[in-house]
Amino acid sequence: VQLQASGGGLVQSGGSLRLSCAASGRGLRTFAMSWYRQDPGKQRELVASITSGGITNYADSAKGRFTISRDNAKNTVHLQMNSLKPEDTSVYYCNIEALTGTSFITRPYWGKGTLVTVSS
Repeated sequence: VQLQASGGGLVQSGGSLRLSCAASGRGLRTFAMSWYRQDPGKQRELVASITSGGITNYADSAKGRFTISRDNAKNTVHLQMNSLKPEDTSVYYCNIEALTGTSFITRPYWGKGTLVTVSS
């Protein structure tokens, strides 16, 4: 399974960025899809998640500013980030729970991080 993330970069405070993550793999079936972020020396923390049925969950810091969405046909998850703040600066990782091939047990897969930098 490969997860290809894109969309990170440098933006001014108050600006917007859209992260995308495309999952691919033989016989891939995705379930929950999520975005996490991690600062140096800190634990990775959940930013937002979305189930295959579209139920979303957000960290308090993301509520009202970030929107997670997915395209099930393309196994893609997006994170629209608006009103960005300097404290949103972090490395963002996409994560999926998925089945592959003939497996009956889901497992987590992680993409490589994408850096988001918000300047003040």
